[in-house]
Amino acid sequence: MTAALPYANGPLHLGHLAGAYLPADIYVRYQRARKRDVLFICGSDEHGVPITVTAEKEQTTPQAVVDRYHALNKTAFDKFGMSFDSYSRTSLPMHYKTAQEFFTEFHRRGILREKQEKQLYCERDRMFLADRYVEGTCPNCGYTQARGDQCENCGTWLNQVDLIDPKCKVCGQSPVVRTTSHWYFPLGDFQPRLQEYIKERSDRDGWKENVLRYCESWFKDGLQDRAVTRDLTWGVPVPVPGYESKVLYVWFDAVLGYVSSTKEWASRAGDPERWRDYWQNKTTKYVAFIGKDNVVFHCIVFPAMLMAWNDGGKEQYVLPENVPANEFLNFEGQKFSKSRGWGIDLQDFLRFFPADTLRYTLAINLPESRDSDFYLKDFQARTNNELADILGNFVNRTLAFTEKSFDGTVPAARHLGKLDKEMLSQLKEFPDRISQHYERYRFRDGVIETMNLARAANKYFNDSEPWKTLKSNREQCGTTLNICLQVIRSLAILFEPVVPGLGQRIWSALNLPGSPSEAGWDGAGETALTAGLTIKKPEILVTKIEDQQIEHMVHSLSSGPSGEAPANAPAKPVITIDDFKKLDLRVARVVGAEKVPKSDKLLKIQVEIGSERRQVVAGIAQHYNPDELVGKDIVVLTNLQPARLMGQESQGMLLAATDSSGKLAVLTVARDLESGSAIS
Repeated sequence: MTAALPYANGPLHLGHLAGAYLPADIYVRYQRARKRDVLFICGSDEHGVPITVTAEKEQTTPQAVVDRYHALNKTAFDKFGMSFDSYSRTSLPMHYKTAQEFFTEFHRRGILREKQEKQLYCERDRMFLADRYVEGTCPNCGYTQARGDQCENCGTWLNQVDLIDPKCKVCGQSPVVRTTSHWYFPLGDFQPRLQEYIKERSDRDGWKENVLRYCESWFKDGLQDRAVTRDLTWGVPVPVPGYESKVLYVWFDAVLGYVSSTKEWASRAGDPERWRDYWQNKTTKYVAFIGKDNVVFHCIVFPAMLMAWNDGGKEQYVLPENVPANEFLNFEGQKFSKSRGWGIDLQDFLRFFPADTLRYTLAINLPESRDSDFYLKDFQARTNNELADILGNFVNRTLAFTEKSFDGTVPAARHLGKLDKEMLSQLKEFPDRISQHYERYRFRDGVIETMNLARAANKYFNDSEPWKTLKSNREQCGTTLNICLQVIRSLAILFEPVVPGLGQRIWSALNLPGSPSEAGWDGAGETALTAGLTIKKPEILVTKIEDQQIEHMVHSLSSGPSGEAPANAPAKPVITIDDFKKLDLRVARVVGAEKVPKSDKLLKIQVEIGSERRQVVAGIAQHYNPDELVGKDIVVLTNLQPARLMGQESQGMLLAATDSSGKLAVLTVARDLESGSAIS
């Protein structure tokens, strides 16, 4: 299994997880529990123009950019619970060698076609301008900020020389048109075989309709030759004479990152040739998890490249058996947008809440067939009403009852009544029912079905009334608890692919060795707990999320540590006048200020707002001495949820501005106005 290589040009956000990574991890963990030979491959995609643009903006090197984001995203993945066998990167020598090997083979066999083409050239910067280094007016819709490869306004794919009034994004000057040479891969030659391949694999493994529609649209327009090289200095060098100043196009080298990542894994394991057991073994089932924006590369381009290699009669690569691409996940009704600062990065989210609660809510909302939305209120409700009240409640009440009434040991199951037999019958059925969903890549349905087992178990507990039978028929009470404990063991196994941390905690609470996946999926429907086994004292499995925790996260992530917007903050989403009217901004007079003990950044400020006196805590101690603020009329947001910072309650937020150098200034009122005056 592979998951799309994330671009090492920024942090991962929740949309990335729902697209390619969480579904892949659920599937991989499930397959491991089935005791199948599984290899899970991923890594950072580290070449391409956006990285060089970022490096120039930050006045650093492309290598420094990818080093930073590779480490950041790898750490975030680890905290999220991704179980990659190899998380490599495309800037490693192993990858360069692999990509150049494919290019050299295609070049040697005459598959590639050399073409001359017109491209924009900046005479001042002495460079051909790659797609994102040029901007101009779209000839289709008139949008004035169209890129050299696509207009984001109308979606049209563009040839950069067709832009109206193009400008170099490095220096701003008008480029000239010059002729350059590039090698092209004849993608159109493979169209009939690709169509046959997709139909055959889809009939066999049930490809998603959305994936098939994307492929059909490309086939309808007819596949064209695709440039394999481009005029850049950052990337895999082209290994033929005369092309020393060019690199391999990122689309060509990135997909080969799966192969090079597997090679790196094999080398680390001390068996450098073992990668062939997966990529060049005809019995391998290869599943590629991606988001919908990567369909063309994984369903058409990569298979065509592998077909071209296989035609040479060398070692034969396996092609994807399925490419279960998800649609997009939106955040609070809008698309994730780095430029507008809309969304939540994974690393930030995990500062406030456990990974398992996030994994569960994302799994329930996976955009498997259409775009879906992630709402914080839904995240809170799923955590509280399902993970805590259904799963957590069943586990905790069963363990607590066993601890109190049977000295923390598993009681024996004796005579089975109707309710007992029905529960055990359901227990046997659920693993297969869930498995059928996962095998068809319907992870959302599989997760819902798993929670349904916890619902059924809660109902069984209630209907069996062990608190009554404990007094009237202790043997029957023991049978009830035995069955409940058997179900808990099963839930640990069945939930482990989705919430691995919770699965292991449940497993450990039963005092069982190893892990749920080691016990195996096929045994999840069995009654394998032995009577007399001592279980651990119950602990709260899932802590509920309070409104204040959500508000604290939103407040913290939408502002600096004290509530002030950070320097160069991205533009916020467009709001309505009604949204603005919700803010109660008032003139406040500072009557006292002092530093917060044990903090270098925080000031504790006393303000008068009309007849009311409040305390505001702000992270401006490095910019202001307390005495400088006393007597000033400042602007305070008064209807913000109170927060505690370093043990001090802040009953509002002062407004301040920060420039690109980090200089901060508190906003003050120029004219003499009464404190408490409303700002509108």
